[in-house]
Amino acid sequence: MFLTVLERSLSLAQHNVGTLLRTGWAYILLLVALNFAIGASLMPESGFKTVSYMTEPVAAADEGALRALAGLANLLVGFSIAIAYVRRILIGASDFPVAFGVRTVRVIVNQVVLSLIGALSLIPLVIVASLIAAMTAGFGLLLLLFAPFVALMVVQKFSVVLPAAAVDDPLTLKESWRATAGLGWAMAFAALVMSLLAGCLVGGWALVLWISDSLFSASLTWQQIRSAVFPMGTMLILVWVFASLHATFYGLIRERFAERLGLKRDDLQKVEASRSEAREKARKALDGASRMNRR
Repeated sequence: MFLTVLERSLSLAQHNVGTLLRTGWAYILLLVALNFAIGASLMPESGFKTVSYMTEPVAAADEGALRALAGLANLLVGFSIAIAYVRRILIGASDFPVAFGVRTVRVIVNQVVLSLIGALSLIPLVIVASLIAAMTAGFGLLLLLFAPFVALMVVQKFSVVLPAAAVDDPLTLKESWRATAGLGWAMAFAALVMSLLAGCLVGGWALVLWISDSLFSASLTWQQIRSAVFPMGTMLILVWVFASLHATFYGLIRERFAERLGLKRDDLQKVEASRSEAREKARKALDGASRMNRR
């Protein structure tokens, strides 16, 4: 199931690069303008030593605060791009080029809740693994390394609420957990691979911009442009990768969107088989617990 989820996510992303640019062009311009203005205000006389103002060492508290606000602004615009992208893919929506409203707030709130769930899942896992590591060394350390992946799996099972909120589907966290029964580990592995892909693409983007200095080595104007397009490109990469991934998750539990996402009948049958297997395991576990209680 993992390979199916990963393959469909990669295929969806590959075939919708143009969709991302068409739906997000206004936000892209906004990101460039925003980062250019902030980068220009933070640029020293000698120019930036790294690829962007975002990657420069923090020299003063006010500079760090401004950079933090810039990061939040980039995230806000990134969420708006992701919503427009997912809505175009799933329901063919052609929204106003720049929009911010209740839908955007709902998606952001869901993301904050997912982050809290991930943290609250990770903390007890780390505590238990640390206690076991103190007694058994090697096995406990192995559990300690595995704990973040378990927390990632928990978050991914709930994460279907993100694309659902983008298309105004009132899917709850409880419903998301139930709908993804039997898919948790496949979703977690796919999310891990897509995260590595996003990291490699961001690194490649930074390398391209760094190499470009050889063409414009003496130009402070180019340094300002480079500083602005790096966070813009980074945000586009993250949106493209993770919005495609979660749209695929959503299509696996909402069959009416399967065709638009390129999912096949065999894919949906595999999902249903995984769900049935998970339900059967849960039923057997409950039956076993009931027998133990009767004893």
